[in-house]
Amino acid sequence: MLTVYRAAQPIAALVLGHGAGAGQSSPFMIRVAKGLAARGISTATFDFPYMIAKRHMPDKPPVLEAAWREAIAEAAGTFGGVPLFIGGKSMGGRIATQVAAGESNRVRGVVLLGYPLHPPGRPHQRRDAHLPAIDLPMLFVQGSRDTFGTAADLAALLPSLRKATVHEVAGGDHSFKASGKKDTLEPIMDTVAEWIRQTS
Repeated sequence: MLTVYRAAQPIAALVLGHGAGAGQSSPFMIRVAKGLAARGISTATFDFPYMIAKRHMPDKPPVLEAAWREAIAEAAGTFGGVPLFIGGKSMGGRIATQVAAGESNRVRGVVLLGYPLHPPGRPHQRRDAHLPAIDLPMLFVQGSRDTFGTAADLAALLPSLRKATVHEVAGGDHSFKASGKKDTLEPIMDTVAEWIRQTS
């Protein structure tokens, strides 16, 4: 079941999946959804089954992917004819990339907020083998201090990807918090909205 934040005059729609540790009601998800809606991007969020069941451990990939496909199908009916984008925070974005190739007829692009390229401290356990097969535009918003993979790590992948862009959050960690900076989310939402406008 989607939670929908409608733009007054939408130019596109975006479905966002949450990260592993916090659901769609987290302050981050709500703020991003509301902020993008205010920028002309109708936005929807949803919870994966384990979050609905109040379990701590994420579901297995096939369950997460099935939940994403259901969200895309619901969004396609909810938002009508505007271009549809998918993505999410950390795990939610990673699973979105895993279903993106099969949804290219309904989805215009993928927005990734802190892509978990590898677990912290384990840079060799990569989660990028499937990315070169995605024939959709992708925007990676990545902190320069992200322990799950830095913006530089993502930029190094660009030659192997078809239509990808990396936006670096200078000094940002996995949640985009940067020392000495009051707020990084407002410019991030500006970047995402502008990328969607140009990609729609």
